[in-house]
Amino acid sequence: MLLPDLKAVQEIVIDVAKQELMPRFAHSVRKYKVDGSIVTEADHAVQRSIQRALRTQWPDCLFLGEEMPRSEQVALLNTTERAVWCLDPVDGTSNFASGVPLCAVSLSLLKEGEVLMGIVYDPMREECFSAIKGKGSWLNGEPLGKRIPESPLAKGIALIDLKRLPRNLAFRLVDKKPFSSQRNIGTVALEWCWLAAGRCHVYLHGGQRIWDYGAAGLVLNEAGGHSITLEGEEVMSITLEPRSVAAALNKALFDEWVEWLGIVVNR
Repeated sequence: MLLPDLKAVQEIVIDVAKQELMPRFAHSVRKYKVDGSIVTEADHAVQRSIQRALRTQWPDCLFLGEEMPRSEQVALLNTTERAVWCLDPVDGTSNFASGVPLCAVSLSLLKEGEVLMGIVYDPMREECFSAIKGKGSWLNGEPLGKRIPESPLAKGIALIDLKRLPRNLAFRLVDKKPFSSQRNIGTVALEWCWLAAGRCHVYLHGGQRIWDYGAAGLVLNEAGGHSITLEGEEVMSITLEPRSVAAALNKALFDEWVEWLGIVVNR
């Protein structure tokens, strides 16, 4: 298919973030979903505005948003005839609602089981990460993949979300950590993108959904990064089921990380 113009899509995401997201930072009305996660008026406002803008410019593409009913999401992911936009309007909603300046708008374009385009916009730092399958990934227009951490894992920084990991693995990471220090910034999309930008050495997360990792995973892949699930499978899967991920930009670091985690690669 002929892809939408990347610059035009970026302009939509950035404009909506400035108009709908930033004015609500730290004082958006919040509610709680059935699973206990937070949703705010900003999530709904951003989703409505981006959906409307995308539909106007590319009416042939369908739209899936995190805040839609699950039944609609399933039907959209099972669509094969048309491309589907997949949006997380506010990745890092807990941060956003609490006034922690770490969040992002994440948008990907899906077609026939693949992620064709991805955009992750950090409105706090005005950083726009983007990628096109087979063409590369960029940060504010500059190619990613040039800054590759060379430190050994023992001296590296790990981005790790402990709460979603298997209990035994979480305790092992605390008691016998193979890295120097650990971070968790509370936004999946930015964690993938920061890894692609060379700002950390390895990454680990126990469960994230397609709107979390679709765009950002493409950014890392196109930067030359490597990722795998804890079950030894490819991370990218056009499904609503949560996916774990272990990743690194540097292949040597990735291999060392996978070995320490004890992941058996399924070929």
